[in-house]
Amino acid sequence: MNGKPIGVLNLQGGVCEHIDHLQRLGIDARPVKQEKDFDGLAGLILPGGESTCLARLLRIFAIDEIIIRGFRKGMKLWGTCAGAILLAGKLTGEAPHLGLIDIEVQRNCFGSQLDSFACESSVPKISPDPVPLTFIRAPKILRVGEGVEALLRMDDFIAAAESPEVLVTVFHPELTGCLAFHRYFARKCGLHPHEEGDLDPTWDKTSWTKLSRIK
Repeated sequence: MNGKPIGVLNLQGGVCEHIDHLQRLGIDARPVKQEKDFDGLAGLILPGGESTCLARLLRIFAIDEIIIRGFRKGMKLWGTCAGAILLAGKLTGEAPHLGLIDIEVQRNCFGSQLDSFACESSVPKISPDPVPLTFIRAPKILRVGEGVEALLRMDDFIAAAESPEVLVTVFHPELTGCLAFHRYFARKCGLHPHEEGDLDPTWDKTSWTKLSRIK
């Protein structure tokens, strides 16, 4: 493992899957949920899950304040799906939560769980090859503000965006064997991930279960 660790917020959602991807890149990755867990992190991933539940837990345990303090000290952030909702500066029809990137997000834009889907798309800044994308009750990014770059536009919405400090994706890179987004975020955190290809042939849908006892 090299450099400072990247934490994955361990309240709900795809924690093990993100940690598995980061470890495949040689990155020190760990679950975080208490204030002491945040010490020395290069970056933090806010995984997918149920955004209303996650926002409530952030407030109850004052983790929102811990994240904001870490962010102000230079900790980079990546929100996937629900995590992107939590980080957005504006939410359609409701008050924002952390508000750490100038984007507008609308929740649950594709219907129910049954309307989830997978596809591929080109994201040149992330990978020279098409990247597999998995959308599960996904939100849409409707607008990006000054200082925010849209990394992937699809039809009438933005699916990935970033500021210098924050990355957001409305899909789930941790649910595919592609390491491209995790490698990109590790570099954004100033780390040096392994460079051996974007698709890991040893990954399968059960790879994360080796970490399933994380508490």
